[in-house]
Amino acid sequence: MIHSADIREWRNRSVVDPKGHKIGVIEAVYVDTTTDEPAMATVRTGLPTRLHLAFVPLDEAILGPGYVKVSYAKTLVKRSPSLGMDDILPAESEEAIFQHYDMPYRTGAAGERQLARR
Repeated sequence: MIHSADIREWRNRSVVDPKGHKIGVIEAVYVDTTTDEPAMATVRTGLPTRLHLAFVPLDEAILGPGYVKVSYAKTLVKRSPSLGMDDILPAESEEAIFQHYDMPYRTGAAGERQLARR
């Protein structure tokens, strides 16, 4: 398990898939609001003139020197719901991210969001 105290050091680290293919660079980490543990990261992907932020789950992520290895293939991550570089994740878009990765989505008892940016 990766502890939330460590996530401050992740920004600008490379993200690689299980085969070691570089996906992009971490822009931000989102924690699960019920556990405060890292749940997702946004990864800068695309061409320098057309960058966007793709979401990738951090379950089973492995930290290495200068990189974070995720358990999802580069092609799957690149097709995930994404944001523009200056956009904020709308609450109504969260569920689509979880569906893309076949993960359950749970809001809080009063409908609170499941993800919070750190």
